Amino acid sequence: MHNYVADKVIVITGAASGFGRLVAQKAAALGGKVVCADINAEALDETVASVTTAGGEALGQIADVTHLPQMQTLAAAAKKAYGRIDVMLNNAGIMPLAFYSDHADAQTAWDRCIDINIKGVLHGIVAVYDAMIEQGRGHIINVSSIYGNFPVAGAGVYGASKAAVNFLSESLRMESQGKIKVTIVKPTGVPGTALGQGIVNPEAIVGILGANMPTYGQMIQAHQAGELPAEHTDPQHIEYYALEPEHLAEQIVYAINQPWGVSIGDITVRAAGDGYIL
Repeated sequence: MHNYVADKVIVITGAASGFGRLVAQKAAALGGKVVCADINAEALDETVASVTTAGGEALGQIADVTHLPQMQTLAAAAKKAYGRIDVMLNNAGIMPLAFYSDHADAQTAWDRCIDINIKGVLHGIVAVYDAMIEQGRGHIINVSSIYGNFPVAGAGVYGASKAAVNFLSESLRMESQGKIKVTIVKPTGVPGTALGQGIVNPEAIVGILGANMPTYGQMIQAHQAGELPAEHTDPQHIEYYALEPEHLAEQIVYAINQPWGVSIGDITVRAAGDGYIL
């Protein structure tokens, strides 16, 4: 496959860990110039070091996606360093799953979810929009979720935040056709990321699993105990039950690795044997 990633300037939020770090590493390995942003300075330095040690080109910039001025500073730093911004990956997000009955425990996390998952994506778009329009081309990738596909119990606020990401993305695509490509990435459950640490009530995961929750829960427990049959943990097997983060990161890079006239509009990547119903 032709390498369309080489020399692209790629800004990545939430780059200190998870999908963000993996995309930074994989894009840089293809010759992309990655500008890594996060609020965790120490982990961000680790991401940049992992890229540069491997021979890639990376710049780190502290930025809180909930504050537009910081996102504008991030965009300015990318332009100062490389002269342009080709790709903006709005990846930062949290997942405070909880039932409405959990509101006393969940409200603070829900407020932060709205600030990061909705306002953060909007700020990322706004921070690079003018530069991309002026350049005459750009690519914005927004990380949504299968939770944004349909409302379910246990994910009212989180699902609404990801549905908002879908709306922001599609409206941007329609307004900027011929100037900015827009990709929506909808991860399924990826247990290997730190996203699950934000869950307020573990029982709230029932919404994404429905009737499959008991069976899937048993598989998770067996996996954690090292007792899950190999066919469920082998990505070469049709019964592979849960994606490793790298599989999704590779598909984000795939969306970047397209000629300017080709846009991957919407991408969902699943483990063939997962139990998610959305």
